Amino acid sequence: MTDETMDGPNRFRAEAASLGLPPEEVEEWIRVALPAVYLAEGGDGPLVARAGGDPLLPHGVPKPSDPFVASVDLAALPPDATGLPLPADGHLLFFAGTDAGHIEGQVPDAVLYVPAGTPTTPSPLEHSWRKPYRPRELRTVWHRLSAQMPESFALDRWGDLADDEQFELADELADAWTHVGGYRPPWSLQIGGHPVSPQNDPVHYARDPGEAGPSGQGGTAGAEDAGDWALLATWRYGDDVTELDSGVAHWVIRHRDLAARRFDRVHRYVEMG
Repeated sequence: MTDETMDGPNRFRAEAASLGLPPEEVEEWIRVALPAVYLAEGGDGPLVARAGGDPLLPHGVPKPSDPFVASVDLAALPPDATGLPLPADGHLLFFAGTDAGHIEGQVPDAVLYVPAGTPTTPSPLEHSWRKPYRPRELRTVWHRLSAQMPESFALDRWGDLADDEQFELADELADAWTHVGGYRPPWSLQIGGHPVSPQNDPVHYARDPGEAGPSGQGGTAGAEDAGDWALLATWRYGDDVTELDSGVAHWVIRHRDLAARRFDRVHRYVEMG
């Protein structure tokens, strides 16, 4: 555990105590926080991810049906920084279009794992409806604890019967967390952690799409395999993607499918602010 992930909760405890927030809920907020890696442009470090342009695909692999978003060099990620059972090396390729406003669910070719040493070649995807996304190199890396969105915390903590006071308490916990430095750094791609979403929590929706919470979120803390679902990654499209206003794409997967390298079982959600 890094100094940041140790000091952050201690600063949060002190801030929450000064505000009179319930210690039990403070500890629960810390308990459910998850490690995450945030990648961004700039910096002079090693190339951790390449975004936009044409993907490098293995020979003979069918071309994905959506544009290429990013390729992450898994060996370049800080060890155990995401808490996810990711492969130790190779590349993870993400694909997503810009069709927001509907729930896609499982998308078999939304994520592709390319093991280390696999021969690849630049492969234009030739989508007639849009050009490839702007090429970028992501060399800046942050390893931070990622807190739940306050509404998601309230739903997991108190269920669908959470009242206004409990949602307000979750907002106060979030404010205290942010005040002592628990905010997300500038980033383009997040690996692991909790989602930040302009509309609905994609992890909640994936684990129970049949039930909707107050903002259309699916799922409850009592869902049979609720704890098995995890955020694999979130991508912020950026201003150069004019089809979306503050658009994001989320890729969500069960831990057991991730451990089994069943990336064909990834669920993907695209939304805008």
